[in-house]
Amino acid sequence: MNPADLVSGVTSAPTEVSLLGMFWSAHFVVKLVMIGLLCASFWCWTIIVNKARLFYRIQKDMDQFEESFWSGNSLEDLYTSLLKKPTSGMASLFVAAMREWKRSFSGASSAFMSLHSRIEKVLDVTIAREVERLESNLLVLASVASAGPFVGLFGTVWGIMSSFRSIAASKNTSLAVVAPGIAEALFATAIGLFAAIPALIFYNILQGKVARSQARMESFADEFSSILSRQIDQHVANERDRAA
Repeated sequence: MNPADLVSGVTSAPTEVSLLGMFWSAHFVVKLVMIGLLCASFWCWTIIVNKARLFYRIQKDMDQFEESFWSGNSLEDLYTSLLKKPTSGMASLFVAAMREWKRSFSGASSAFMSLHSRIEKVLDVTIAREVERLESNLLVLASVASAGPFVGLFGTVWGIMSSFRSIAASKNTSLAVVAPGIAEALFATAIGLFAAIPALIFYNILQGKVARSQARMESFADEFSSILSRQIDQHVANERDRAA
């Protein structure tokens, strides 16, 4: 190679090294990887924002419900007021259990005798539905967190292979020729980490919030089931006294 040619190649117009420039000059496959990872990142942030708002609203609703439930007011009045609006969290458990309670009183005595077991099943099903609603779309965060770096690495490997082919075709190994292609390839991995790191962090945070909300609902379900169990025992004792 002529040294004059090498010097002229190095001192020629510099290649655009901005982020946008690296994207436009990248290989077609690497561009697809970058676009896919950016879309996945946007999807993750949408889920994160929506889940943050959902958990804030549910925690606020559960705090208000607990205050109303333990205030000493009539459970009938609380049940009637909750029927007029959508419920979530503990309020959903309360409404489901009270609905089964009222159905049993309007049925036969044999149905009333098995009321406690049915209420517990209703509470378990309602908790499962609430937890499923809280966990919805969290699998997307887990998938992006685990697959994002590998997808970015795939774009990096493909970009490096394309860069090496270009270097072999030009027969020029100067840093000015090699560096832009390597930078474009590594940009895909950077975008993969940009998508994966927040997804992993907020997945763990949101899973912790789901676990705490589930524990809180299960605790209320146990307490409310105990209250209804005492009411059932009292009702059965009254019926026996009347029969005697």
